[in-house]
Amino acid sequence: MCAHINHLSCLTRSVFLAAGMILSINQAASALDGKIVDATTGFGIADATVTLGGSSARSDGDGHFHLDGSAAAVQARAPGYRATAVPVDTLSSSNGAIRLTRFEPKALYLTVYGIGSKSLRDGALKLISDGHANALVIDLKGDRGLVDYPSAVPIAAAIGARKLTTISDLPALVQSLHSSGIYAIARIVVFKDDLLANANPDLAVKLLNGRIYRDRERLAWTDPFRREVWDYNISIAVEAARAGFDEIQFDYLRFPDSPQSLRLAKPANRAARVDAIKGFLAEARRRLTPYNVFLAADFFGYVCWNLDDTGIGQQLADIAESADYLSPMLYPSGFQFGIPGYKNPVSHPYEIVRRTLDQARERLGIPAKRFRPWLQAFKDYAFDRRVFDADEVAAQIRAAGDFGSDGWMLWNAHNTYEGAGLAALDRQPDDEGSWQAQADSSSAVSSSCF
Repeated sequence: MCAHINHLSCLTRSVFLAAGMILSINQAASALDGKIVDATTGFGIADATVTLGGSSARSDGDGHFHLDGSAAAVQARAPGYRATAVPVDTLSSSNGAIRLTRFEPKALYLTVYGIGSKSLRDGALKLISDGHANALVIDLKGDRGLVDYPSAVPIAAAIGARKLTTISDLPALVQSLHSSGIYAIARIVVFKDDLLANANPDLAVKLLNGRIYRDRERLAWTDPFRREVWDYNISIAVEAARAGFDEIQFDYLRFPDSPQSLRLAKPANRAARVDAIKGFLAEARRRLTPYNVFLAADFFGYVCWNLDDTGIGQQLADIAESADYLSPMLYPSGFQFGIPGYKNPVSHPYEIVRRTLDQARERLGIPAKRFRPWLQAFKDYAFDRRVFDADEVAAQIRAAGDFGSDGWMLWNAHNTYEGAGLAALDRQPDDEGSWQAQADSSSAVSSSCF
């Protein structure tokens, strides 16, 4: 989620031919051609993102790419794989092939407070060390606007977002997680930001009477049309990428779902709402280009079914344009109207997850690996108040697996997952070919990070 860029010094041209692959390094013209391949099968990987310095391109259907630019290393990533960086001057030894290693994250969520709590953190890490998961989603900017690490973004301190530190050393935390083979996802809550909205009312969503709008939790929101809000959140994402996170995940990437008429920087018709969310993601992708970090977007499960923007700017196809991963929140409790054929979603967790993912893929025509859903690991709040324990969680995980998504993420706001009944995962190799599960994850994460 970093790139170290140096200009190539040699002015020669080398052409390598092997197994139908062509690599050309034209250093005078600053051009690079190569192929992205699966490290296990050797087959080409389509639609991989490849970066060289400030330039970015997508591989074609056979995995081939062309880039104009110059740098010491070429970087590559694709959904379903670990990102990698390869020194340009070593590509000749691989006949121009850049190999990506398969990886499927199975993640547990830790809040601003959860990552700082030894008991909650160690509970999640113990599940990982026992083979039940292999990734963490960690709040860096939480639901109430708190930024939980020593951010250098000036506005964070100015608005009071830095009043609580639960991560004292962000790069050290990521390094500790990686040393235990853990995939690290940085969650950033975007437009729901009580602290920024109250400190800077000109950036807040307002009611028609000029008062600051507040949602059902009495929390204020920032205006998705305001570029200052974009810059603040993307600057936090850049810090996460520099610290080494594997993935940046944006949540509350939407307008408020309010029945009240709201005042914003411009008229919030459907086209304007969609353009704002689409524009934010495109700008985030542009600024994160040098870091070769995956970009993910969270959105309501009904967005997979609705043909409009659900009134909040979340249009499925437009989100997919810039996000590497699509992360619909497929909590059965959130489907208050059910889906076709299933009026009681909490009684059909498998069908809710599987049919919703099928619907989204059918609409977009993209690979299943572009999806990684949020799954429910908390008590139902909308229907019969049932506890979602081992059976319900297992059904959702099975649905995601049968669909072919790139793993899953469990949501529990209390960060307790012992009752989820997670089955041990198959061990997966890391970039060096070993899963590094020999170390006890719960003890490998240094306490100096907190």
